[in-house]
Amino acid sequence: MIKLRTYIYIDSLQPQLAEYMATVSQGFLPIPGDACLWVEVSPGMAIHRLTDTALKATRVHLAQQVVERAFGSMVIHQRDQSDVLEAGRILLENLGAEQDDRQKCRVAWKEIIRAMTPDHTVLINRQNRRGSMILPGQSMFILETEPAGYIVYAANQAEKAANITIIDVRAVGAFGRLTLSGTEADVDEAGAAAVKAVEVLSGQERPVISHQH
Repeated sequence: MIKLRTYIYIDSLQPQLAEYMATVSQGFLPIPGDACLWVEVSPGMAIHRLTDTALKATRVHLAQQVVERAFGSMVIHQRDQSDVLEAGRILLENLGAEQDDRQKCRVAWKEIIRAMTPDHTVLINRQNRRGSMILPGQSMFILETEPAGYIVYAANQAEKAANITIIDVRAVGAFGRLTLSGTEADVDEAGAAAVKAVEVLSGQERPVISHQH
């Protein structure tokens, strides 16, 4: 039985997120303004069937596909929102599922670190080389979600809400992680928008994965 873990539609990729996704994408690169659909299922191998179905039925492009034993995810995008929406409709039909059958997003961790020290920012920048750099004195917002794919939606909504810098967006594995930076006020606003965005999403409650910070 195929379980729908993540199903999230983004109407317009924000500039920083689109550019970040392009640095990790192994397929057709998304650009700012593209509509995007992130789908994650369990078991992982089932994602091949869904990818094949979406690409044959619509004009969407495949930006990324990750196939692990437990989870499989894919990201499709297209300038025309109707193509992405139609691909999503067909995928759900293929699964015999509805959008609300997806796993409900759980915020596993959220925190704001204010007035970052140089020692701390240097280490973060060395570890995260695909996004922008966090600077000493800035504030940092970190968010962890389960399932992982929802972190992309959180990042997009955060960028819409305030003038922040995206440092890292990790959307593969059991948990998704977002790191962003900016002034204290902008980080407060963006962090609140990111959390609210994922907390209001519909879905089915699932058992919590054990995880220690």
